[in-house]
Amino acid sequence: MSELIRDGEQTWDVVVVGGGAAGLSGALNLARVRRSVLVIDKGEPRNAPAAGAHGVLGREGISPLELLRLGREEVASYGGRVASGQVARISRDGASFRVVIEGGQRVRARRVLVTTGLVDVLPDVPGLAERWGRDVLHCVYCHGWEVRDKVIGVLGNFHQALLFRQMSKDVTLFLHTGMELADEQWEQLAALGVGVVDGEITGLKVDGQDQLAGVRLASGRVVPVQQLVVAPRFLARARFLGELGVTMQEHPMGLGEQLRVDASGFTGVQGVWAAGNVSDVLSGVPAAAAAGTTAAAAIHMDLLKADAEAAALAAKGGGVFSAAMEAEVSRRMQGSRAHGLDSFLSGN
Repeated sequence: MSELIRDGEQTWDVVVVGGGAAGLSGALNLARVRRSVLVIDKGEPRNAPAAGAHGVLGREGISPLELLRLGREEVASYGGRVASGQVARISRDGASFRVVIEGGQRVRARRVLVTTGLVDVLPDVPGLAERWGRDVLHCVYCHGWEVRDKVIGVLGNFHQALLFRQMSKDVTLFLHTGMELADEQWEQLAALGVGVVDGEITGLKVDGQDQLAGVRLASGRVVPVQQLVVAPRFLARARFLGELGVTMQEHPMGLGEQLRVDASGFTGVQGVWAAGNVSDVLSGVPAAAAAGTTAAAAIHMDLLKADAEAAALAAKGGGVFSAAMEAEVSRRMQGSRAHGLDSFLSGN
């Protein structure tokens, strides 16, 4: 990835904050319609520990880092730019945005696409973080096939016990710190042959080959498992957006916090879209990429309308396109004409 272009050299049509599947997909589609696009990415993808990305049609099992490398090359092939950095804050500056990167560099953008993903807040059990993405897992669609027929433990989540029972006959649900089961859940687990173990998990047992071998209970008992499924709390990486007035909301299933967006990724804040895990904590790689594409189309339409209205104003007044003119266009386009999905689909 290249170094950032400093403020004052140009105003980008779109700055994409985050260079994962959603961000690169959005950048690729914007670059292909001749928008100037800058992707700013720290280079620490959430799925880096995983051996492969799954469910990606045509790229099944590809290394997550290789997928991103290919995506960066594709964006660059159409004139987009991917730069290394972490955004500290974004503020509105007239008709555009000022994007401040840690270390003090600044760039300007007409529109912003936020694709910064999320943070996994793991249960408070020693050793989980070190094995996260290896033999401590959470997603059956990401890892289920790879752990089929293994000895699987599930930490305090009935729903995940059902999901992983589909992959193995040897599944144990650990109640851990007070999980309670309804009578019908006990009956279903028993009928499926899922074991249930009471008692708090206080640590993990790892064998000489650095493979998970069991979980250790507060009683001292060690229960053999080869894989441990946990349920993190998912928190969107969005603190840097505080000045813009975006809205955070709890996921409908109570799994964590995410940015509120409409179906196009529009945040409700003029000029700001979001896609991927930052606005849908359950998005896998394919869904995140699709959301990035959808947001890119909506952003492009928003810019087309702004450009067309500015050109018309310039023609009437005999002036030239300027920041002041775009500010006037933006003023006219706000309110009921804010460009979310309805505007994008209707063509108004």
